[in-house]
Amino acid sequence: MSDIPAEAGKPDDVRRALALLNAAGARIGNSLDLDTTARELLDVAVPQFCDLASVDLYPEVFSGEDPRAAEGLDGTRPLRRVAFASAVSDGPITLGHHTSGAPDPDHVEPGSVHRYPAGSPYADALRTARVQRVTGTLVQSTLAVPMVARGRVLGLVQFSRTKGSEPFGERDAALGAELAARAAVCVDNARLYRREHERALILQRSLLPPDDPEAAGLDIACRYLPGSTASEVGGDWFDVIELPGHRTALVVGDVMGRGLRAAVAMGELRSAVRTLALLDLEPAEVLGALDEIAQGLGASRDGRGDREGRSGRDADLSEVYLATCVYAVYDPVTRRCTFANAGHLPPVLVEPRDDGGEQSALLLEVPKGVPLGVGGEPFEESEVELPDGSLLALYTDGLVESRHQSLDQGLQALRTTLSGPDRPLEDVCDEVLGALETHHGEDDIALLLARIQGLPAESVGDWTLPAEPRSVARARDLARRRLAAWGLEDLADTTELLVSELVTNALRHGMGVSSAQPGAGALPAQPGVGVPPAKPGGEIRLRLLLDRTLVCEVWDSGLVQPRRRRARDTDEGGRGLQLVDLLSSGWGSRRTPRGKTVWFELALPQEGEPKPPDSAEALLSMF
Repeated sequence: MSDIPAEAGKPDDVRRALALLNAAGARIGNSLDLDTTARELLDVAVPQFCDLASVDLYPEVFSGEDPRAAEGLDGTRPLRRVAFASAVSDGPITLGHHTSGAPDPDHVEPGSVHRYPAGSPYADALRTARVQRVTGTLVQSTLAVPMVARGRVLGLVQFSRTKGSEPFGERDAALGAELAARAAVCVDNARLYRREHERALILQRSLLPPDDPEAAGLDIACRYLPGSTASEVGGDWFDVIELPGHRTALVVGDVMGRGLRAAVAMGELRSAVRTLALLDLEPAEVLGALDEIAQGLGASRDGRGDREGRSGRDADLSEVYLATCVYAVYDPVTRRCTFANAGHLPPVLVEPRDDGGEQSALLLEVPKGVPLGVGGEPFEESEVELPDGSLLALYTDGLVESRHQSLDQGLQALRTTLSGPDRPLEDVCDEVLGALETHHGEDDIALLLARIQGLPAESVGDWTLPAEPRSVARARDLARRRLAAWGLEDLADTTELLVSELVTNALRHGMGVSSAQPGAGALPAQPGVGVPPAKPGGEIRLRLLLDRTLVCEVWDSGLVQPRRRRARDTDEGGRGLQLVDLLSSGWGSRRTPRGKTVWFELALPQEGEPKPPDSAEALLSMF
């Protein structure tokens, strides 16, 4: 506020001042946008209070930073001209305040950056946070009013009166300071909001997958549009997660609520989804575990109270951590996709036509469970076969629902846009965003499109072997022959060794029998040596998959998952999985309806890169 005492005024002057302050209270601060707030201040001041006015702000305000943290608080630091208003001209005019040859600060275009000369009344106002009165020639009276909020000088407002108007008095200086102070609080609120908004966007974008995620048997395109700068950030997310066996998990979710807390909740749930997905659980199991996690996130942070009867802060947390989510796992070998849904909108499928005619889009009938965080209800799964060339769309409600468009209208518009002739996915994304009302700024929008390709038959080797010792040698031979057909002879020795290890383990541990020779090695010297008799009637399945990497899978009926153990120097065995871990780029196991699958992955040799590690040297290094 000004240090100039207010003088007693005439009743008419007092009424005009009160009316001006009432107008300022009603019109300033209706937006959290800095430019809009500055213009609202000038709309109130010109011409009711002055003939010319301008607003300058420190650049730190626009990035949400604290101007006090910057150096050079002598009033000469750069400022940005945000707004200018005039009742006597259409643009900035030279007011003639300065005779020192320095650029006239009043002849500054909006959007430009400038400095006030040291020792000038404007620099003094910024330095002292006090109102300064300036006299001139063409403009006979100017108030340089610092914008101060919460002890911070955010910028400077100039109120000027030209010749023919009454010069500013002490009461006018106090009134100008009050107008600037009200606007400064609104500007500071906008600054703090912008800082939170930017942090939320940074957090949200850092948690989203890259713009061009890759997946076996899928061509993927995606879009993410945050809410406009006039609205808070939401909790939408999508993800593309590579699973063993060249399968892919597709996830789209939406945390209820907006702002930084919703973005944080989205990050926690997305991380949980990734962790659960990499455990290779069924989709319904993933959502069930995620539901429990969401309930825990929404529970009281101090451990007091139960889920019923909470109020205040705990109730708000529970609402923030409610979320919808659809989780799908696609297998490029079988071309089947398994869905589980937690209160989310249904996926859209566009199937190709053999005759090349118009394609039609349909909503998949996936059982719709309750949102995550509600609890109490199991999730169901639905499996759908996706033919090559079909298009799968996952999305959030911000794409299809707004105040100007009902949900049914939005879904119909989405289906119409996705239908039609085949075209590149990136073009389809752009057409969808262009056809639907995606600029309403009410909610975030996430869109994930996947074109089904599937692995070609020549990229899959699949064999069923009897549960007998001679199958070890048979598996080695099959693997070597298939790699030769693929032109991957450089990987043959390593693949043969690791296939032998997994098939041996399947015979020993996966068919319901116990080893008669606990010291048996990983690779029998002859078929059947070191391998106990298997239970009659069992089978082992060997599968090789070639895409961006080489994957080998061995299926058996055992339920016990393999685990690495540290073999002692004197042990003759127990190093098989250590060898798999040493020679492969990744390995693991997962449950199946009839047992388990153990797998390993090898990177494909690239020109100019070193050859894969020698299997014999790796084997010797373990002893």
